[in-house]
Amino acid sequence: MEQQKLNPAIVYVLSIIGLLCCCFGGLGVLLAAPAFFIAQSGLKKASLSPDDYDPASVKAMTTAKTMALVVTIICAITLIYNIYDLSTGGFERRMEFFETFSEEFNKGYEQGLEDAANE
Repeated sequence: MEQQKLNPAIVYVLSIIGLLCCCFGGLGVLLAAPAFFIAQSGLKKASLSPDDYDPASVKAMTTAKTMALVVTIICAITLIYNIYDLSTGGFERRMEFFETFSEEFNKGYEQGLEDAANE
């Protein structure tokens, strides 16, 4: 009988995209947590009948599960921090920062246009 293989590719893809989405306020937890549960369920099936599954694919799924767990924790910490920061007045600080950044950018852009017109 041929041994079944677990496919950790979806877990890796969701984890990596989740890590990238962590920059958006910790929203990567919406992808990394399901990746962890997918890996967990695959490993649970493999543990119920270990002779039916390829050991290399079980090891790869274990690695994918670990990666998904790490990304989930990072995203959860980022999400909790952002919720705390926004609830304690961080929104106003962020808006002031973006306004200042926008004004400085516009000044630099206008200066660049003036320099180009003078050449």
